[in-house]
Amino acid sequence: MQDQFQLGGKETSFPLKFQGRTFQFLSNPDVVQRLRKWSMQGRLRVQAFGFDENFQAYCKDDFLMAFFRDPNVISNLQLLSDFSGQWINLGEEVKRIEVIHIPCTQISMAFFDRLYSEEIVRENGHIVKCLDNFCDPFVISDELRKVLLMEDSEKYEIFSELDRTEFLFCIFKHLCLGGILCQYEDILDPYLETTKMIYKDLVSVIKDPQTKNIRVSSVVFKVAAYDENDMCYPSKKNHEQSFAYFIVDPLKRHINVLYHSFGVGELSF
Repeated sequence: MQDQFQLGGKETSFPLKFQGRTFQFLSNPDVVQRLRKWSMQGRLRVQAFGFDENFQAYCKDDFLMAFFRDPNVISNLQLLSDFSGQWINLGEEVKRIEVIHIPCTQISMAFFDRLYSEEIVRENGHIVKCLDNFCDPFVISDELRKVLLMEDSEKYEIFSELDRTEFLFCIFKHLCLGGILCQYEDILDPYLETTKMIYKDLVSVIKDPQTKNIRVSSVVFKVAAYDENDMCYPSKKNHEQSFAYFIVDPLKRHINVLYHSFGVGELSF
């Protein structure tokens, strides 16, 4: 179950440092080509910030509000302007935030095997087509998007409500839906491969010293920020495909910010 928080109160501060870290998936030629095809290239960005204090999950509201008020964040956190379409710095606008905790427990792409067993995808990887439906603002022309978007579809429940809140599922769904001029894939592999690369690049794992099992150590939040009047981050326009996920590594003490603004991505010529 997702929890939603609004913060207005307690003042907290800690030093943050912008890190010019390179994320491998953003320089991968196959990923770049796919993001362009899905109308997301040039509108998706990842930034990394480091912090010096201990992170406590129960203080997430204060922690994230302090993040938005830090001078290094104000001058470095970027978003796409709804007016110019150019990348701009956040600036000193944030008065309150809303935070949704996103479960992040998956360590295997076997999570998506049910798409095959439930015949959403054929054995050869081809996505099963269907008659066109419309789920504003998306056109649904295959069984995959029916499972992602249509709650009254026959196989919607192959992913539980808890499954759908998982960060791995969120990344996958965002890639499948894409931007305004998204060209959908006919086969599943490009979505799975790109989801895996992004997830591995952003999420940290550790080996449990007692069980020896691998588990995720990152904590993930979906964040929206507001100025005096309305939402200002990740966009002034609320849309399912405009998002900002904050992936916090409490051990390495860094925050990866995965950002996307819905629109027309870079076109290939």
